[in-house]
Amino acid sequence: MERIDLDAADPGFAEALASQPGGERIAACFMCRTCVASCPISAVDRRFHPLRIIRLALYGLKQEVLASDFIWLCSSCYACQERCPQGVKISDFMTLLKNLAVKEGHVPRGIRAQLDLIREHGRIYPIDDFDNKKRNKAGLPSLPTSCDVVAKLA
Repeated sequence: MERIDLDAADPGFAEALASQPGGERIAACFMCRTCVASCPISAVDRRFHPLRIIRLALYGLKQEVLASDFIWLCSSCYACQERCPQGVKISDFMTLLKNLAVKEGHVPRGIRAQLDLIREHGRIYPIDDFDNKKRNKAGLPSLPTSCDVVAKLA
């Protein structure tokens, strides 16, 4: 079992999380492991363990949580959140952690590439004439090939 160094803990981290949307009920977690049993990602990648992430956050291990890549494994399927007997909004909490990680500059390379694509093109997957031909053939309407409205967001 991995040892946790509580000397690096930020005592105000859990309180700060609890004051933000998604973190309001995080202290209500009583470690029943329903989130882990419900999580399809935990079933295929043991690094993603919602309960462990919650505990690390409650212990105040801010840097360990925000700098790690395991928070990015959450697929936001809401299975854990729907089943939590304490009403902890775990999927929303993972989104909160991801947002904080981005603010602190902890973004995995793949996520950074997706952000760059969205900033540049307005979407992750660019649509071209070939895509629209396939859509039209399937009876679907064409989509715009450029997303100029994204410039307004920047």
